[in-house]
Amino acid sequence: MNTNLQPQSPPLHEYVIERINVGVFSVNRDMAIVLWNRFMESHSGLRAEDVIGKNLFECFPELPRDMLERKINSVFILKNFAFTTWEQRPYIFKFAHNRPVTGGIDHMQQNCTFMPVKDAEGEVQHVCVSLLDVTDTSIYQNMLKKAMQSLAEASNRDGLTGIYNRRFLEETLAKEFSRVRRYGGNMSLVLLDLDHFKNVNDTHGHLAGDEVLRNAAQRVTAGLRQSDTAGRYGGEEFALILPETTSEGAEILAERLRARIADQPVQHENIAIPISISAGIAQWMPHMTRYENLIEAADVALYKAKDSGRNCVKVAQVQASNDGDARSQPTGT
Repeated sequence: MNTNLQPQSPPLHEYVIERINVGVFSVNRDMAIVLWNRFMESHSGLRAEDVIGKNLFECFPELPRDMLERKINSVFILKNFAFTTWEQRPYIFKFAHNRPVTGGIDHMQQNCTFMPVKDAEGEVQHVCVSLLDVTDTSIYQNMLKKAMQSLAEASNRDGLTGIYNRRFLEETLAKEFSRVRRYGGNMSLVLLDLDHFKNVNDTHGHLAGDEVLRNAAQRVTAGLRQSDTAGRYGGEEFALILPETTSEGAEILAERLRARIADQPVQHENIAIPISISAGIAQWMPHMTRYENLIEAADVALYKAKDSGRNCVKVAQVQASNDGDARSQPTGT
């Protein structure tokens, strides 16, 4: 009897497959499971002896069968690798994960590789699927994406009032102007200016002036349509971009805003500060070639409102000139 014989160890590849922190399983052409490693046992709750020889989809009826069969069959036919990533499909198996619930992930996020297992003649006998847990990666990437979105949103906002800033307003106006020039329709621009704002700062201080601007911004943006864009154009001036709106409709809105702002003073440190706005309106006309033409027309109407005693609304009547630019003659209430 040979006393030097040692218990035979499993082949190295079997040892690695069983202990690697990656899910590994294989199926044949009938979708019967022929390999099921320890990772799959641990996360599915089913041992290898419970699933080997059984149909994959009978064992796991919740699997996305149509997609998974297409992937596996493509490997059998094309004899090449196939892949899925968590960005395309978050998971195939609804495995639990050990990440905090604050990560916003319901199940383990998975990257999958579908590998052909060929015989000596090069024919695919099985498809081996490796399943990698990428939950941490997906959580961090989603956090990064949200942070980038927040930064992008912050860059579009006015620091004092929280509404859109001039850069974003002009970008939006340029896009809307291009759209209406190409496809037709209506659009109007409203410029609003707080009357005698310098007097507020001089009389009550800059903190009171800041409160007036914040309060006015809230009133200007309240009740707008989702398609409308409101922002701080500069200093005490605001702008409204109103798609699919004629100057008549814009005038109704501007007059409503004027009354809303004039009817209620701003309260600051037990002081009631009366405020009002002047408004200038311009409607897009086919002969306008640049969005700046619309701004110029609304600006002329705004100055007319100020010259007319302030706390009023004026509408620009725009006509084409010989050089193609817009020329404005304000009218209004």
